[in-house]
Amino acid sequence: MKIHEYQAKRIFVEYGIPIPDGDVANTPEEVREITNRIGKKVVIKAQIHAGGRGKGGGVKTADSPQEAEKVAREIIGMNLITHQTGPEGKRVKRVLVEEALDVEKELYLGIVIDRSRDQEQPVIMASEAGGMDIEEVASKSPEKIIKVGANPVVSFSSFQGRKLAYGLGMDKSIVSKASKIIEMLYRIFMEKDATLIEINPFVLTRGGDLLALDAKINFDDDGLYRHPEIKGLRDLDEEEPLEVEASNTGVNYIKLDGNVGCMVNGAGLAMATMDLIKLAGGEPANFLDVGGGATAERIEKAFRILTSDKNVKAILVNIFGGILRCDRVASGIIEAASKMNLNLPMVVRLQGTNVEEGRKLLEGSNLKFNVAEGLFEAAQKVVALL
Repeated sequence: MKIHEYQAKRIFVEYGIPIPDGDVANTPEEVREITNRIGKKVVIKAQIHAGGRGKGGGVKTADSPQEAEKVAREIIGMNLITHQTGPEGKRVKRVLVEEALDVEKELYLGIVIDRSRDQEQPVIMASEAGGMDIEEVASKSPEKIIKVGANPVVSFSSFQGRKLAYGLGMDKSIVSKASKIIEMLYRIFMEKDATLIEINPFVLTRGGDLLALDAKINFDDDGLYRHPEIKGLRDLDEEEPLEVEASNTGVNYIKLDGNVGCMVNGAGLAMATMDLIKLAGGEPANFLDVGGGATAERIEKAFRILTSDKNVKAILVNIFGGILRCDRVASGIIEAASKMNLNLPMVVRLQGTNVEEGRKLLEGSNLKFNVAEGLFEAAQKVVALL
């Protein structure tokens, strides 16, 4: 789950991480009032769940309350397109208004889980190349990224914080201050079940202050039951509508850009199915895992979600019946297709528990579909149907 920058900064404040003076606004009038209170030059930042906002015209400065209101009228309501939003963009509903800082140095701080075998733990990353996409830094100048693993068993030590601070070339007078901020970031990461935290840029002002000029936090969905205060920050308007509908149904669904709709049980099998569609020359339109205990009702809802995507031109159903019996899947397919008047080309592959019963049900129905027994055979058939 993602949250907005202003929400992430409120969490930073709870943990004592300094941020610029400012507030969130929903209207140009509120922007003027906040700017008037700050009493100096401000930065107005569009609040959407995507990076690259400045390049898309979603981050601008203003010298006065009147100018800030004018800029806000340009940003609030705009359809902001960045490299992370895709060509459809995202509509800006609110902005963050903050004091403009006299910046001496822009740095980067981030925490992610390193899943490589030699780490398998949270890793704190720091770089002097702040303000740039960290992926670009990693690709072009990997030597500029300092990494420190933080074993969750022994937790974070002040020594690690000082190592990162000195690695960033900080003066001795602010090393302890930087180390404390890094320690607080690690606490947020662990205590809030985060999967990613970034401050980019993490700035040093000419006055010697360290502040989080930007803030990004992603959370583990499976840990949200422990954090109702975090769950309440979810902005459904920023999420793909079909994915929201799927989560409410109990179906694991992620929309992609292809035209082959996939309905599979089990995440691993779903990913393998998508790979095989690609290998056969097609493009998967989604990841969809109906789960091991899918009912006919859930299968019907899964079909409705699949076919709500206008890009879907053919469907591949790939079920391995373990907990989920093949005859139950077949019944669900027949019921759903009958109710929805489903007429898209479809390939069905069933293997496992009660597979023969499932195939007989499908053969005895009035549905038009193709049967496949092998995994790659199923992928080839659905691509051929396109």
